[in-house]
Amino acid sequence: MGGYNRRVKCFVTGASGFVGANLVHELNAHGHEVRALLREESDQRGLEGAEFEAVQGDLADRAALERGMQGCDWCFHVAASYHLWLPDYAPMYAANVEGTCNVIEAAGKAGCERIVYTSTVGCIGLPRDTTPTDEDTPVSEAQMSNHYKISKWHAEVVARELAEKLPVVIVNPSAPIGPRDVKPTPTGKVIVDFLKRQMPAYLDTGLNWVHVRDVAAGHILAAEKGRVGERYILGHAEGNLTMAEAFALLEEITGVPAPKMRAPYPVAWLAAVFDEGLSKITGKPPKAPLAGVRMARYKMFFNPAKAITELGLPQTPPREALADAAQWFHEQGYVA
Repeated sequence: MGGYNRRVKCFVTGASGFVGANLVHELNAHGHEVRALLREESDQRGLEGAEFEAVQGDLADRAALERGMQGCDWCFHVAASYHLWLPDYAPMYAANVEGTCNVIEAAGKAGCERIVYTSTVGCIGLPRDTTPTDEDTPVSEAQMSNHYKISKWHAEVVARELAEKLPVVIVNPSAPIGPRDVKPTPTGKVIVDFLKRQMPAYLDTGLNWVHVRDVAAGHILAAEKGRVGERYILGHAEGNLTMAEAFALLEEITGVPAPKMRAPYPVAWLAAVFDEGLSKITGKPPKAPLAGVRMARYKMFFNPAKAITELGLPQTPPREALADAAQWFHEQGYVA
C-alpha cells in the first residue's frame, strides 16, 4: 500500500469503534506507533491483539487531546456520536462539531504533519435516481435528513475551514462491513438480522458496500497521499448494491434464504412515526427510527474513483466483504 516506509507516530480518536479499531490494527500492520484516545467506559473488544498506548479522555478534554498528541506525526479523528434517535441531540452536536474543532486545533498545536478527518457519505450529495454521486455533486445543509447528518455536515464545514491553515484531509466512508463490528453498526445489524432470519421484509434502498479493511487502509493512504482540503469517498467501485442484491449475495454465501417481501415506504414511514411516538413516552430508542426510514428512501450509491485514482484505495470485492462480516458475526456468537 504505497511506498511510505517511515515509522510514524499516530494519534487516533474513536479507536474502540468499528472503523477506528480496524484502523489501529492496520496501522500496526504497517509498523506505525499508535496512541489511542479512549474513554474509561469504552468497549475495547475490537482492539484485542492490537498494540497501542491508551490516553484517557474525550473530545471535550482539550488538555487530554493536546497531551496525547505531543510528538505525533499523524492525527486520525475517527470518533463520532452516531445516533438516529436520541431524547436530546445536544450532546451529539457537541461531540461531532465542537469535538472536531477541538481535535483538529489540538493536532495543529502539536505540529501534526497530516490530520485525517473521518466524515461520512451522508455529507455527499444524493441524486433522485440511482446514478452514483461523487465529491463534486452539489449538496447543501437542507439535504441533510436527520440530526446525525446535520451534525456531521457542520463538523465537515469546521474541518474544511481549518484546512485553510492546517494540513487536514477529509475522508467519507460509505457503508463499511467486516470484522470487529462489535456494537454492531446499523449496516452490521442488517447482516446480523439477516443471518438470524429476523428480517421478514426490507425497504427497497441501496448502499455502497465496502470492506472495513479497505476503509482503514484508505485513512492511511489519505495521510500519505491525500491533498490538503480535499475529501475522498472511501467506497467500492462495484459496491453499489440494492438490498435485494446484497441479500442475494448473502444467500449464496451462507445458505440463509433472502427475504422476498419488500416493505412499501409509506407503511415503513407510518410504523416509524408510531414507534417514535412510543419512544417519547417510554424513553427507549425506537426499533426503526424515522431518520433511518427517511435515509432509506434514496439509493445511497457513490463513485469512489477519486480515492482509487489519487490514493490507490484497495478494492476488496463486496462478496468477500459480506462473507468476512458474516463469518465474524458467526465466530463471535452474534448468530446462534
